[in-house]
Amino acid sequence: MSERPAGDPGAGDPHAALPLHRIRVLDLTLARAGPTCVRHLADWGAEVIRIEPPPAGPGGDITGNRDGFDFQNLHRNKRAMHLDLKSEAGREIFYALVRRSDVVVENMRAQVKYRLGVDYETVSRINPRIVYGSISGFGQDGPYGHRAGVDQIAQGMGGLMSITGAPDGGPMRVGIPVCDLTAGNLLALGIMMGLFQREETGRGRWVHTSLLESMVFMLDFQASRWLMAGQVAGQAGNDHPTSIPTGVFPASDGPITLAASSARQWVRFCEAIGREEWLQKPEWSTTDGRSRDRAAINAAIAAVTQEKSRLHWIEVLDAAGIPCGAINRIDEVFADPQVQHLDMAKRVTHSRLGEQRIVGSAINLTGIDDSPRTATEDAGAATDAVLAELGYDAARIAALHAARVV
Repeated sequence: MSERPAGDPGAGDPHAALPLHRIRVLDLTLARAGPTCVRHLADWGAEVIRIEPPPAGPGGDITGNRDGFDFQNLHRNKRAMHLDLKSEAGREIFYALVRRSDVVVENMRAQVKYRLGVDYETVSRINPRIVYGSISGFGQDGPYGHRAGVDQIAQGMGGLMSITGAPDGGPMRVGIPVCDLTAGNLLALGIMMGLFQREETGRGRWVHTSLLESMVFMLDFQASRWLMAGQVAGQAGNDHPTSIPTGVFPASDGPITLAASSARQWVRFCEAIGREEWLQKPEWSTTDGRSRDRAAINAAIAAVTQEKSRLHWIEVLDAAGIPCGAINRIDEVFADPQVQHLDMAKRVTHSRLGEQRIVGSAINLTGIDDSPRTATEDAGAATDAVLAELGYDAARIAALHAARVV
């Protein structure tokens, strides 16, 4: 692992016990999938230097709404540096950073990184220990390797939109950028495997995934239904496509969702809601039978659940061991006592914007505090400090600013 130099901001850091504190990452990512990957590394202690092009002029920050909720949530715990990778001087600085780093992450189109000279082959010649992580739309090569990709395109091409939404309702996108997020999560896992193997081999490697691959992977059992059973899944709305009954049902004050699909759960469910007679119906006594009679079962359940409140049914079904829950709006999610107990809304203080709440990590390691260390930095905030760590004096740094290299 890369050693932090004396005087480095990481030296003496109270968060040095974080598991990735020895790792230095160069972040060349844009949009969401790449930053999602790097956010994992940053949250767990890696020193991340986010490299962004310098502005063309005053107010020319190309990163968009940097103060907005999305950017602030994606880029916490990172240092922000301006660097023009199109210039020879900028690449020289980048290569100097590569020599002292462990990981490079990018999600450019394949041809762009080669044109800039920041591709894996070039970087690994400078530092053979580099683990180089890439996300693309459709893969690094192949018929679509040259194409740009965004989340919704991958949702469509990867099959997700064909199985999302009400039956015969037409394709429907998922309400979050699930392909971006999954690709970022998987790349972070792949980078950790690359770092782990490097401990044995002494060499890094290129780790890459794509939005399309991630989406096909996430099809999971729906994909295996086709590969192994020849079944093409369709839209099932709020019903689970194979586990019945699992779905959304009305209570007197709003909908609830429940799942009682196994044989044992079905018995407990019928007993809990006072419909033991359903257990005597031969057509509902097997999984296949309940699947064939899904519409009638759903209607019968709805007729019962609509008579009492959500809280009533959640308490009754929870006592019987039946998975169930309210259907919350986003504000209700963060008001939920269990979500509050899990501390999923983290507080961080920004130098200009004041106190903010950002989404916490879903990973828990016992004995380790995962509170955010720093808010998202202003554009280029760490540029001069990073250059000084590389040995650049004030005059050279000023010249780089004047030439708009940084």
